Amino acid sequence: MTEPNDQQNETTTRDGLFDRLSRRLFFVGLAIMGLIAFLWSAAALRMLFPNTSRRPRGWLTLGPIDEFSTGSVDTRFKESHGFYIVDMRIDGERLLFALSAACTHLGCITGWQSSPGIFKCPCHGSGFTEAGINFEGPAPRPLPRLAIRLDDQRRVQVDPSKLYQAERGQWNDPACFIRLEAETKEVPELAANHPYDGAKS
Repeated sequence: MTEPNDQQNETTTRDGLFDRLSRRLFFVGLAIMGLIAFLWSAAALRMLFPNTSRRPRGWLTLGPIDEFSTGSVDTRFKESHGFYIVDMRIDGERLLFALSAACTHLGCITGWQSSPGIFKCPCHGSGFTEAGINFEGPAPRPLPRLAIRLDDQRRVQVDPSKLYQAERGQWNDPACFIRLEAETKEVPELAANHPYDGAKS
């Protein structure tokens, strides 16, 4: 026959086991909730700072200028170095220049769309003309140009660490473009109706 003390001890032991199990489940639940919160925060940060590119420093030798005088946008250096080479006519001059591929909104890497001839941000919808001028979406300013020059062997060189910004009037600096054909002596300007038209010096 079971004594009352034995029954009480058995009940106490059972209650203790339940208490320990409940505490373990409580802490496991906290750990799972913490992990979920961490993963959610990481995903949110990824959306804010997606697909960005680091700029290498120093001059990069790309190749003979004849390889780039094609009247189009060269995308070969977008993935490796984060810029495009553009050959286009602006205000009567045929220019060669390097454009940063990073959107000026949050730094997403843009993509070139040959038709209709624009750069498009895949993250938040910003659009830029072939010249790099922003015309739609949240991007607040044009794509920066990069330092570009010809070496003594007439090879195109670009320094991605040196940026030239239209809104500061820096697109007038000859260090950010190469003249292929000059029909006028005027420095290339932004379109007259663009908000940064007053940036020229």
